[in-house]
Amino acid sequence: MTTTIGKAGDSRRAYFWEEAVSDWHAHARENRPGFSEHITRKLRGLRDGISGEPGTVPAMRDAHRVRLTDAALESDRLPDSYIAEHAALALFGRHQQAAAEPAHRPGTGLGRACRELRLADTLADSAVERRLMAAAGAQDLHDLVQHLYRLVPLLRQAGIGLDYTRLLCDLTRWEGPGRDRVLRAWGLQYTEPAAARNGIEAAPYWVRFTPDQADNGAQLAALRSGTGREAGTVPAMWPYYRPRMPESLRDTGALTRDLIAEHVTLTLFGLHQQGQRRQMHIPGTSPGIAARLLLAKNGSGAEALERRFGALLTSIDTGELAMHLRGFVTLLARAGIGLDYDQVRTALRTWDDPKQPDVQSRLRNGWDRGFRVEPKPNKS
Repeated sequence: MTTTIGKAGDSRRAYFWEEAVSDWHAHARENRPGFSEHITRKLRGLRDGISGEPGTVPAMRDAHRVRLTDAALESDRLPDSYIAEHAALALFGRHQQAAAEPAHRPGTGLGRACRELRLADTLADSAVERRLMAAAGAQDLHDLVQHLYRLVPLLRQAGIGLDYTRLLCDLTRWEGPGRDRVLRAWGLQYTEPAAARNGIEAAPYWVRFTPDQADNGAQLAALRSGTGREAGTVPAMWPYYRPRMPESLRDTGALTRDLIAEHVTLTLFGLHQQGQRRQMHIPGTSPGIAARLLLAKNGSGAEALERRFGALLTSIDTGELAMHLRGFVTLLARAGIGLDYDQVRTALRTWDDPKQPDVQSRLRNGWDRGFRVEPKPNKS
């Protein structure tokens, strides 16, 4: 069997799990449920792969699609792609064991499978999340596979499949530069809110935050742990993301402007809200207004504050803006002054967006005006 991939004319032999699905459907069309004998025999052999080293399990050799060259056989280490396929085959064998339907489900990444497991109510939400977080924290491929080996039976029991072709790609990239993208895809799939699937933007964390909740300290610490880290790569922050993002971008772990802006805004809010008894997200309080309130409260240091605020206003790009905002919210937190985090996210999303060249000057002028112009008193 051949499956076409990539460019026109580029093809490969189907992976074993893809072949198994085709076999199962062929039998189903003939009213013969289950797999053929040769597929069943190979499935039994795959389960030996967890305890066996790659290339040392004779029963698995026919299931491999990554072929070893003479040079690879003579090398001290097998190719990463072969090692990853060995792991994927062993996991598929365990997942498929006694399952009523094929365990390979195209389009269902690990994060989405875990989200379905959480929604299935067969385990507590925290138990599912702990298992996914443990896998995401794996230091190497061997550690990751051990975590997945304990996770796939739970998916099987809930009747949830997994895209093993995608998982193979994830395993192949785990110990290389592609790991961050794998993590981001898992996190975005796992935390995708139902509203996002309907094109509705869910309320961000800083809007939903309620002071004096028992677990606020742990939540804010999770947000602060993402400071200086690439968006989507800090598993502790996954539950707090609500970015506007189509499913296709979630599945591929795309690093979008929306995600970067929300990530940085969450870290800033975590820093700002720490130790505060009241909500620090104050709608309508722009950075300019907050700076004016800070100046009025401190009563001194006007020149230093103007320099700091001026540096913020003249930020060249989003990275510089985030850096200045980090120092700014530290001052606001000390003074107990809030900030409109919806405005902050908008600024971080659009500050250097070439598609919106006028936004930066509009925001800069508005913030500067908020700093320098006293509000008119209300007439009684």
